[in-house]
Amino acid sequence: MALYKKEKTYYLFPNIQPYSNSYIKTDDGNKVYFEECGNPDGLPVLVIHGGPGAGCNPNMRRYFDPKFYRIILFDQRGCGRSLPHNSIINNTTWHLIDDIEKIRKKLKLNKFLIFGGSWGSTLGLIYSINFPQNVIGMILRGIFLMTRKELNWFYKDGGASLFWPEKWKEFVETIPQNEQSNIIKAYHKRLFHKSKEIREKFSILWLKWENSLASMQKSINNNTPPINYALAFSRIENHYFYNKGFLGSDNYILSNAKKIDKIPGIIIQGRYDMVCPPNSANKLKNVWPKSELKIIDFSGHAMSEPEISRELIKATEKFKNYS
Repeated sequence: MALYKKEKTYYLFPNIQPYSNSYIKTDDGNKVYFEECGNPDGLPVLVIHGGPGAGCNPNMRRYFDPKFYRIILFDQRGCGRSLPHNSIINNTTWHLIDDIEKIRKKLKLNKFLIFGGSWGSTLGLIYSINFPQNVIGMILRGIFLMTRKELNWFYKDGGASLFWPEKWKEFVETIPQNEQSNIIKAYHKRLFHKSKEIREKFSILWLKWENSLASMQKSINNNTPPINYALAFSRIENHYFYNKGFLGSDNYILSNAKKIDKIPGIIIQGRYDMVCPPNSANKLKNVWPKSELKIIDFSGHAMSEPEISRELIKATEKFKNYS
């Protein structure tokens, strides 16, 4: 089915291919992949994927009118098509912020719209706090503020585990009881173990726990992840969470929100998001005066949730008026 806006119903746009792709080569040996799709003279929008460690996928191109937008996707360090794959060396939040700036300068962009979900919302907010003059606006989904409380919700017994006890059991039962009080640390030990077998086993378990809770669409929860993807996603994500996002403060985003108070934004949040509960989106809305919060009933975390997808496309259509 062709996907576009019709009679106030919003669908994904048709599949498109990049008209340009390349790498940013960093001084520390990384090659960061990026691509451009849509209209070369259109409104620039930077798509920031989640994880950390997930990489982009072609479906992300379809949330934008390709006749209007210059759509820029990039794979963050260590994942997707960026090299070296599955690497955490020189891989921190601040390296990623620097990579975004390098891409902006490489493409000779004055400003761009930011589009990101989950960890992509985190990185989009941190970039905007540090470079507000470069941001036209933000469309954010499944807000994650990179706080201890959010990590405890997802990786300690008594949070998301209360709703998915059978999945939580699968996630923690291979960890000795005396290590279960700090699951992130326990998995870190195993995801970076010298044994390839142990690394692979625990990378799949880490990813399956998150995937199980990401969507209300049951078919998504049954996917078996390819091992190369699982290793990059799980190791990089755990590396970031183990190091508390490299932010130096548990409340970095909210305490710096004044720096984005002139940037317009649309926040789209699933009511039943088990990965990033709506409380974080509500907190962000309360300190970001030019933002609009839409909490979507009967929807979870994934951008592929039908109502989440529709609201994201409504948002990209609405931002045509800001150009």
